[in-house]
Amino acid sequence: MSHTEFDIIFAGGGTTACVVAGRLAECDPSLKILILEGGQHTLDKDVHVQPYQYFTHLGATSTAMTLNVGNPSPSLNGRAPIVPCGRCVGGGSSVNLMVYTRAPASDFDDWGVDGWESKSLIPLMKKLETYEVQPNLPTHGYSGPIKVSSGGHKLAVCDEFIHVGTTYHKRAYAEDTNDLETCNTYSPWVKYIDGKTGRRSDAAHCYVYNQAHNTNLQLWVGKRVKRVIFEDKRAVGVEFINDPVSCPGADQSSSTVRASKLVVVSAGAFGSPAILERSGIGAEAVLKRCGIEQLVNLPGVGENYQDHNGTFIPYLAADGIETLDSLWRGKENVLQEHLAQWKINGKSLIAQNGSDAKIKWRPDNDELKAMGSAFQPRWKEFFQDRPDKAVAIFALFAGYSGSRINVLPQRKYLVASCYTLYPVSIGSIHIKLRENGKEGIDFNTGYLDDPSDIVPLNFGYKKMREIYRRLPSYRGEVTSGHPTFPEGSAAVCGEAAGPVDLNAPDIIYTAEDDKAIDTYLRERVHTTWHSLGTCAMKPRADQGVVDARLNVYGVTNLKVADMSIVPQNVGTNTYSTALLIGEKAAMMIAEDLGLNFKSSSLSGDPQARL
Repeated sequence: MSHTEFDIIFAGGGTTACVVAGRLAECDPSLKILILEGGQHTLDKDVHVQPYQYFTHLGATSTAMTLNVGNPSPSLNGRAPIVPCGRCVGGGSSVNLMVYTRAPASDFDDWGVDGWESKSLIPLMKKLETYEVQPNLPTHGYSGPIKVSSGGHKLAVCDEFIHVGTTYHKRAYAEDTNDLETCNTYSPWVKYIDGKTGRRSDAAHCYVYNQAHNTNLQLWVGKRVKRVIFEDKRAVGVEFINDPVSCPGADQSSSTVRASKLVVVSAGAFGSPAILERSGIGAEAVLKRCGIEQLVNLPGVGENYQDHNGTFIPYLAADGIETLDSLWRGKENVLQEHLAQWKINGKSLIAQNGSDAKIKWRPDNDELKAMGSAFQPRWKEFFQDRPDKAVAIFALFAGYSGSRINVLPQRKYLVASCYTLYPVSIGSIHIKLRENGKEGIDFNTGYLDDPSDIVPLNFGYKKMREIYRRLPSYRGEVTSGHPTFPEGSAAVCGEAAGPVDLNAPDIIYTAEDDKAIDTYLRERVHTTWHSLGTCAMKPRADQGVVDARLNVYGVTNLKVADMSIVPQNVGTNTYSTALLIGEKAAMMIAEDLGLNFKSSSLSGDPQARL
């Protein structure tokens, strides 16, 4: 560790931190910048750069994710939900599913925050990406560090999904539903994968690792930030320890490092509010029960927790179709064949995540009627007059990579993904002291607490089942992965010889069947790894934590920059938003420091400057 004082310190090395630190180092290479990350390096590690391997990070033994265990919830039939988040260099960008979606422009306008309107953000959305899918589209960028492509191999079964969607489901088709306004059409699902190399396009490699030549940009891994150090109410540094997971058995005594210009807390929706609370910034009751002296009364810290609610439902598939099942099960001959091709030109299933098709779905009038009265107020209040906002994303995944991968018979599978984008329910995350005196979390997800939130999931199960029943590759349901319907019900699941006709009648669900789906959802609905909102960019009087320039209220020289600052949910997989926040934060910090924030030179091959 060559420095004890830096200009800027980042508490956390996830997606947004990498973007901000990388941009600032590029802008002024003389800036002494330190990133402290609790997890380990991801540089050139196969498990991170090979796209198909994302599923490995969701296992219980992964050290690249932290498993945050929520409090048991009556809305989940007493279940304690588990919500993972990234804990490695690059954070979520190094472990996520790499699906490329962007929020509608109106989401940012709805925040009502000066400088964060969509017209101000679209240039940054374009700046950060190289969109390899189609040329000359007005809302996409073509020279940024993050590569977006169709991946290294097309899965034919996804064409079946689109065909059934545009015929049976009677929706249109569009090549691009990430133009910031189009939705309710079936479309290809492109990916954060470099189309030339077939590698994951993550923030670590594209913003930080490619500046290894700059010794003023320091990245210390295995370092867990405990708190921000203040003199009066000015942030002057941080206290950290060796992370006990990344560095088992290492000395746990604290070290400090100073920042002359700025401290940026960038530890995500879980880590950032925890760092603030350990620093004495938060609600009096939370701090008091942890024995922490309050520095600033900010009761919004750790509140406003939001996520998307998801289900992944398995189906049986025809033997002859191409899926990722063999790769995900580690079938050696198949793996070596695809690896050989990938190493030559970046193609093959190695450069796949399993999904090439989706719809950002909005119900039509018949579907709204079928959804019943519980969803109507939410529809009228939020969705009806906002045609660019989808209720949910429906998608097909070619292969099963879930927790029962080693239990289910070795064959081909399809998975139906349905996740809602604007659930009403709100949760919270705070630190607490456990009985043994060690720090724990008091985490309420809020999942399904509002009665309207379960309705589109119920309908989504039914509609996706009808779509899958019509796929030529459909061979029935994986019974253990579906609701337990009563004996004799028309909805009972099982193996099938083939699909039903496109014009076949839909399954008719009884009230008892609906009860079975309700029970199933409360027992199975889970995170989509899109946690946000816990250090919200709102007015202080409205439980805000940071202002429009990401400054923490009540102190100086301290900002928060990550998904925790998002004040309202966004209708997207959140990697795109985390990158955007990073670009915006970098621009604002450069302005604060009086730097000439010139155009990017990070657009070249990340490997060229390692």
